[in-house]
Amino acid sequence: MSTPRFDILGQALADASRTRMLCELLDGRSYTNKELAAAAGVTPPTATAHLQLLQSSGLVVAEKRGRCVFHRLANAEVALALEQLAAIAPSDHLHRAQQRKAGGLAPLRSCYDHFAGPLAVAMTARFVELGILIERNGGFEVLPAVEWGKLGVTLPDRSGRQPFARPCMDWTERRLHISGALGRQLLSHALETGWVKRQAVKRGLLLTAPGRAAFDQIIGLDTGAVVPEFSMS
Repeated sequence: MSTPRFDILGQALADASRTRMLCELLDGRSYTNKELAAAAGVTPPTATAHLQLLQSSGLVVAEKRGRCVFHRLANAEVALALEQLAAIAPSDHLHRAQQRKAGGLAPLRSCYDHFAGPLAVAMTARFVELGILIERNGGFEVLPAVEWGKLGVTLPDRSGRQPFARPCMDWTERRLHISGALGRQLLSHALETGWVKRQAVKRGLLLTAPGRAAFDQIIGLDTGAVVPEFSMS
């Protein structure tokens, strides 16, 4: 039986500049070396060395598009692991700096490919209250309901190898929100319908008036009690 090389991951995460880059990549998009250097507060050559280490550890992949090389998280599993680590890691200047820079980011944001923050937590709790989502054995069981279709969710015909809905510990709320295929469909549909829009600030999302009305009408979620007025458009 092979032994997991936690030491390789430990080395990759043992530098504040590299963790800043990983946090920047948690919105699921790709960024250039220069953009990640600015996010980490280092020079582009230094960022290159950090990114090479992150790539060799399997956390980040690089893709060349035209003349530019873009970097992104290797996969959703990496994003989930980082979010779980963030939930138990001490909050430091990085978290406070993100809050100052983002303004209203915390109430509504994305974690890789799904909703995160207080609204995501409130949404998850509301699904549980409605009885269409059940916490069981450390996971989520999704029950058929008309609400899912109205939210743009297509339930699988049968259970797959990967859980359809995964519980993800929100790193600021210390409560669960939904990840996995269900979380991905919820965010994707909300973006496509204009219920939410991406902010210029990384990971930030704006809740629109149609989005607020949709969540209220479909699942009876009082978004105004969760997302401050300045986080809506």
